[in-house]
Amino acid sequence: MTESTELSATRLAEAIRRREISPVEAVQAALERIEKTNPAVNAFVTVCGERALEQAAAAERAVTSGAELGPLHGVPIGVKDLDPVAGVRMARGSLVFAEDVPQETILCVERLEQAGAIVVGKTNTPEFGFKATTDSALFGPASTPFNRAMNAGGSSGGSAAAVASGMVPLAQGSDAGGSLRVPAAFCGVFTLMPTFGRVAVPAKPNAFRRYNPMVCYATLARTVGDAALGVDLMSGEHPYDPYSYPAPDRLVDALHGDLTGLTVAYSPDLGGYPVEPEVEALVRAALPALRDAGATVEEIDFTLPLPHADLTAMWRRYLSVAHAESAAISRDNGLDLLGTYAGSIDQAYLDSVRVGESLSAVDFRLEDLDRTRVLYAFESVFDRYDLIVSPVNAVAGIPNSAGRDTVGPDTVQGQSVDPFVGWSLTSPFNLIASPAASVPVGRAGNGVPVGLQLAARRRNDALVIRAAAALEARLPWAGSYQDLDLDATTA
Repeated sequence: MTESTELSATRLAEAIRRREISPVEAVQAALERIEKTNPAVNAFVTVCGERALEQAAAAERAVTSGAELGPLHGVPIGVKDLDPVAGVRMARGSLVFAEDVPQETILCVERLEQAGAIVVGKTNTPEFGFKATTDSALFGPASTPFNRAMNAGGSSGGSAAAVASGMVPLAQGSDAGGSLRVPAAFCGVFTLMPTFGRVAVPAKPNAFRRYNPMVCYATLARTVGDAALGVDLMSGEHPYDPYSYPAPDRLVDALHGDLTGLTVAYSPDLGGYPVEPEVEALVRAALPALRDAGATVEEIDFTLPLPHADLTAMWRRYLSVAHAESAAISRDNGLDLLGTYAGSIDQAYLDSVRVGESLSAVDFRLEDLDRTRVLYAFESVFDRYDLIVSPVNAVAGIPNSAGRDTVGPDTVQGQSVDPFVGWSLTSPFNLIASPAASVPVGRAGNGVPVGLQLAARRRNDALVIRAAAALEARLPWAGSYQDLDLDATTA
């Protein structure tokens, strides 16, 4: 029989329901896989094996008693270490919070647990998730399992690497500017960043903070169906999240449709980003699969309303205000990140906090004028096309730094870019709240996977899933995980 760690979340749950595999066996296999392969990629930073096995034993009793089982009953999952799980350490990639243990679980993970999923550990993330690579002074880098000298991407890099490595079939993550899609691309897995508000995330002490930039929560998986199911289970409004709304449809119902009648706009540079030719060529080579599925695909001459560097800088300022807010809340709670703890925190993060503190309220609100121009530019494309396709990342991988301070390049194709995130084409969709996915479409010469970005107008998440499933059927990537050798503990 196929090893349980090789099964998709959906197939594993089916095997558990049929009593071919027990929840205890599934969780134990995941823990053994983590022990064997995690040293190679550093995906998990905390493993809660005892807790997971206790839950698995309870899940097994439910199976044998004939109780009603959830869609993910007994399935092991990973959770990004920026988000709380009650009783499990949440270090946030920071020396300051290295031993912090929350008493509550974030709602989106709670909903997965209510569906039967079992958390086996917390996954690697950069300090406070502030950059698009996964590396920190506390835990070091997470690597893509396809080339362990290269970073997994961030900030949900540990989750992406864990899924690609077969440690878990499903992992949770979040996305403020590409933090799901960037690592999904580099690790060759699938993810959908849903429309902002589809997945409710009540936040304290500020229930309104996720709007600038728009932060979305979802799952990463080896199949489109698993990721769609994960988002479906997370979805739904909640009274404590003022941005949440009832999901209008089930994404899993969109997995088997063709693309007849759909129109797709292809932008090789998303209106002005520099992109490495090898990356663009792999994305372009996937376009015939969309046509084969029935879509009309046209390359468009699209121009951003402001240069890509200015767009990235604007997004960084939004994030800086969020960082300054977090620092202020921490200070009110007795943790002075800019004072007492400044020597223990990434200085680039502290620089971002200082930028946020320097902006006036008026400056901050005026940013929305340029943001509106970005919205109108993309919506004018969606007036004519159902989907926009582009590369996810501009580069074919980022080398890990020996100094635990990995960032991306400062130039791409001779153009200056922000090394923290300017080499990805993801953040505009966080500014306009559109759903966007990363679909694996091949590997570069260095072995690092390349992702195709699919985006649609707000609340058209099912359309993105439909197109991603069509690509998966015609350009299957499931076999790419089978040739990974992760037994060694060094690259």
